[in-house]
Amino acid sequence: MIFLTALPLFWIMISASRGGHWGAWMPSSISAFEGTCVSIPCRFDFPDELRPAVVHGVWYFNSPYPKNYPPVVFKSRTQVVHESFQGRSRLLGDLGLRNCTLLLSNLSPELGGKYYFRGDLGGYNQYTFSEHSVLDIINTPNIMVPPEVVAGTEVEVSCTVPDNCPELHPELSWRGHEGLGEPAVLGRLREDEGTWVQVSLLHFVPTREANGYRLGCQASFPNTTLQFEGYASLDVKYPPVIVEMNSSVEAIEGSHVSLLCGADSNPPPLLTWMRDGTVLREAVTESLSLELDEVTPAEDGVYACLAENAYGQDNRTVGLSVMYAPWKPTVNGTVVAVEGETVSILCSTQSNPDPILTIFKEKQILATVIYESELQLELPAVMPEDDGEYWCVAENQYGQRATAFNLSVEFAPVILLESHCAAARDTVQCLCVVKANPEPSVAFELPSRNVTVNETEREFVYSERNGLLLTSILTLRGQAQAPPRVTCSSHNLYGTKSLELPFQGTHRLMWAKIGPVGAVVAFAILIAIVCYITQTRRKKNVTESPSFSAGDDPPVLFSSDFRISGVPEKYESERRLGSERRLLGLRGEPPELDLSYSHSDLGKRPTKDSYTLTEELAEYAEIRVK
Repeated sequence: MIFLTALPLFWIMISASRGGHWGAWMPSSISAFEGTCVSIPCRFDFPDELRPAVVHGVWYFNSPYPKNYPPVVFKSRTQVVHESFQGRSRLLGDLGLRNCTLLLSNLSPELGGKYYFRGDLGGYNQYTFSEHSVLDIINTPNIMVPPEVVAGTEVEVSCTVPDNCPELHPELSWRGHEGLGEPAVLGRLREDEGTWVQVSLLHFVPTREANGYRLGCQASFPNTTLQFEGYASLDVKYPPVIVEMNSSVEAIEGSHVSLLCGADSNPPPLLTWMRDGTVLREAVTESLSLELDEVTPAEDGVYACLAENAYGQDNRTVGLSVMYAPWKPTVNGTVVAVEGETVSILCSTQSNPDPILTIFKEKQILATVIYESELQLELPAVMPEDDGEYWCVAENQYGQRATAFNLSVEFAPVILLESHCAAARDTVQCLCVVKANPEPSVAFELPSRNVTVNETEREFVYSERNGLLLTSILTLRGQAQAPPRVTCSSHNLYGTKSLELPFQGTHRLMWAKIGPVGAVVAFAILIAIVCYITQTRRKKNVTESPSFSAGDDPPVLFSSDFRISGVPEKYESERRLGSERRLLGLRGEPPELDLSYSHSDLGKRPTKDSYTLTEELAEYAEIRVK
């Protein structure tokens, strides 16, 4: 506060200013409480050469010119005043001593205004001074608060009331100052223009809680009922404090999230939402929300709210956890290995919460972890059986994702035991089944003849690969009488394997050695025996029907090497090819392997001159016997 101090005495100013000319001195403004009184100090001067015998004076209200007929407040000649001032005005000064001080009592609001003094020395020596005093009738004390009150910094608040009534002097007291400090009364002080005031001071250190606090001052006059109160609200400036904010937030992917930040400060703060140093939203307000629509895992993280004003700042953070199903797992590791090597495969994913990770092979669990984002599969010494397709599956309560990957185990060739040779009629076919990775080369060796047949010789070798198995078939024609020894040899970059192929199906080899003529003779004899037995039974039973009809199919045994005359060569070749496919179960166009007929095949073939198969065989048998 600016302390009010007394200046040189008003009357000393007046005496120092005398210069023998018309002039007046009075306070430009003065105030007083309603119902009290006020003394308006006044001094005037005139030229010394006038030397009047008697000096008179007049106080006017609101106008200095008599011709305007202003209300007369006081008149020394006649004591006639305006009705508003009857009994209220009195001259305290001595006009002869050039003192024009005026006392007004029982003040009411309508008496507030401008007051002019006019000197009357007789005759034409009258003069209305332009100087005047403005009277202000008040009802409240004046509480002065510093323009800036900052929390934590000591302040001084003053209560000032006018004390210009010689008959009544005010006493001051504070209202609502509890907790702020004890007041200090400075007492009565003189102002610059000769007026008087009573002053009381209050010193305290405000807090943010004192902002908006109503502080009161009361002026009372002893021995009267007059009391006047005034109040002022404290505008305490203080830095922001964040008072409202979300705790940690969990949200499901795709949902809506609202983050709220509220701060208490004076003046209002600038609120800013930030993430990783990027401003997302800001405004000058006490509360600011950040709206996130359809949140994604990319929005998972820590969000910061910053509140600041001219007096300081505050900040707080909140974590947003976006819950989502696992991402498609990724596999980083060895996918091609050599037999016996150690294989390490890493399967990883991302989810919230962390998933259950499992690695399967053919529905068998090989490894699993719970609430981990990575799973390591260790195979210390891989074998060919480890080759194949694997699945890495990641799962949590929000979903499941899986990724398939293949492990390729490379190893030297292995010739399987089902590899063999078989003879049919005049053909020998050798089957060599090799398991290897990478795909091997296969060759058939005939040691007795010093001949090697490679798989590239398509005229003799047919090959087909299925997974890790390579099946090769060697076809040798005209070798059934004396089949040679056959060795299957397989090679890839990891090694070579050889195996002499055993012969299977010795009964077929036997028929091949007998030859077609012997087979027909034996077959005819068998048919003749069957016919004889049948005729004998017919003779014993006269009730039995005739022997054979054209449509009967007696049980017939025949050689796999038997060939009926008249059957087209083309049909014969197609029948052999079909039988061969049924035997090997191969696709494509494999070479000849099996030449045996079936009963159903013969029954469907066209026969010579529309004979039945039985009749044809019987006729052929009789001819051969004769």
